[in-house]
Amino acid sequence: QGQLVESGGGLVQAGGSLRLSCAASGRAFITYPMAWFRQAPGKERVFVAAISWNGRDSDYTASVRGRFTISRDNAKNTAYLQMNSLKPEDTAVYYCAAAAKQQIGTIVGGPELYDYWGQGTQVTVSS
Repeated sequence: QGQLVESGGGLVQAGGSLRLSCAASGRAFITYPMAWFRQAPGKERVFVAAISWNGRDSDYTASVRGRFTISRDNAKNTAYLQMNSLKPEDTAVYYCAAAAKQQIGTIVGGPELYDYWGQGTQVTVSS
């Protein structure tokens, strides 16, 4: 069984930046599509960004497009989410996820499409 561990969350002022990391254990993860989701208090976990297994394709939810960038370094078994121009509405617990599927491209949709999850990292953006 593999494991995902997020880091990099914290408190930042509006307009600031953070970079989240997701370290995966197990070589299989370099072949899996991955994604970031977030969950605000009292709300459902929602899709933020996805990346293909080789990093060539990525997708974003509309509210973060142009501000967030998802990437991965398979040599380090790590995925990243660079978050710029942060807004108070970006405040949430951020989770990375991996889908145990051999496919080209990204997987965009709900959490049920993903098989492995990290424990989450809190991002708080103050106004």
